[in-house]
Amino acid sequence: MKTRIIGLLSLGLVTLTTSATYADDHAPFIKQGIWRGVFRISENEVPFNFELKGKDPEHAVFTLINGTRRDDFHVERLGKDSLFIKMNTYDAALVAKIESDGKISGEYRSLVPGLRGNSLPFTAEEGKSYRFVEPGKDIAPAADLTGKWEFKGFSKEAVPNKVAILKQVGNKITGVIMQVTGDSRELEGTVQGNEFVLSGFTGPSPKIYKGHINEDGTISGEISQGIYDNLKFTGVKDAKAELPDPYQLTHLKEGVKKLDFTFPDLNGKPVSLTDQKYKGKVVIVELVGTWCPNCTDQTVFLAPWFDKNKDRGVEAIAIGFEQKDDLEYGKYVLGKLRDKYKIKYDILFGGLADKRLVADKLPALNKFIAYPTTIIIDRKGEVREIYTGFTGKVTGKYYDEYAAKFNKVLNELIAEPVPDADYFNAQSK
Repeated sequence: MKTRIIGLLSLGLVTLTTSATYADDHAPFIKQGIWRGVFRISENEVPFNFELKGKDPEHAVFTLINGTRRDDFHVERLGKDSLFIKMNTYDAALVAKIESDGKISGEYRSLVPGLRGNSLPFTAEEGKSYRFVEPGKDIAPAADLTGKWEFKGFSKEAVPNKVAILKQVGNKITGVIMQVTGDSRELEGTVQGNEFVLSGFTGPSPKIYKGHINEDGTISGEISQGIYDNLKFTGVKDAKAELPDPYQLTHLKEGVKKLDFTFPDLNGKPVSLTDQKYKGKVVIVELVGTWCPNCTDQTVFLAPWFDKNKDRGVEAIAIGFEQKDDLEYGKYVLGKLRDKYKIKYDILFGGLADKRLVADKLPALNKFIAYPTTIIIDRKGEVREIYTGFTGKVTGKYYDEYAAKFNKVLNELIAEPVPDADYFNAQSK
């Protein structure tokens, strides 16, 4: 980490005072309490809330707040008046200066080599707990958006339908937006008259959903995804709205039963499903990326599950596809993921996070749609289930249904008999 911070300093990304104050451990530190920050994204202001605890840098914790969700990050002081907050396993950071009036100003910046030009300016002020509208300035909402909505979006190309689950209490609205690749994580916002807005920032690039309540009860608006493109959407309330079955989106090509690959692990050693370690075992293969929030949520699910079940004849492999096609970079970011979530299964580096390249490297798949994708392989080495995307706990019944089926399938496959040596000898010929 120190090497990477020094690199940031050399690029002028952190504003320091003088060298005399660099090691001033007695300088006033950032105020503890609830803060309101605001990103500037094109013409939009995207607010976010966070809490700071700890009277000094050594004990400081930065907690992002999104509805009921909390995400903690470590705060590092660089000099008398500058902060560096790494977004845990995401290769990005908040780099900021403490102003003389106690406010914070700085940037959310990519740390990926070659992508460091991508940044979002922000400011933050302590003591403000509201998200969008100051207390006492609310306008009575024109409608209650509580319920399930089918979203359809259009950009230069049609994007997959999304399903939103929203809950409104007075002016406050929270919820989650799901699509085949996963979910938005918890969003928080407000309804003011016939306008609504939700935002979310959990470490990856912030998002904002702004919309209008139409006279016919439909909604329409725009999604701004941080440093990425904006997407327009329309929404219709529909209690029966559902996404395509995630078990039916990705499958093996006709006539193919097995997955075949060889990728290096974090020590550079080539690993393949034909290795002795995996013979006769049930194997879970995860196609992930450390930059992907749904992959992180899936890791939060899988890592403790594997730790609990690893002695039952099951193995797991995470194949990371990253923002830079460089093994050393892959070792760095995937190593951070391993350490953060105490992963005890194998982690391999697959290369660049490009869906077409993933499909090329795993030609047995009919197509590759989403990070993460979960592939479950039986004791004979044959693929039995492929699940596209991941829905986190905020999705309620969808997460519960995923966890229940995952455990049911794994229990059934683990209970199957281990093929004898003759079977594997015949397969290797």
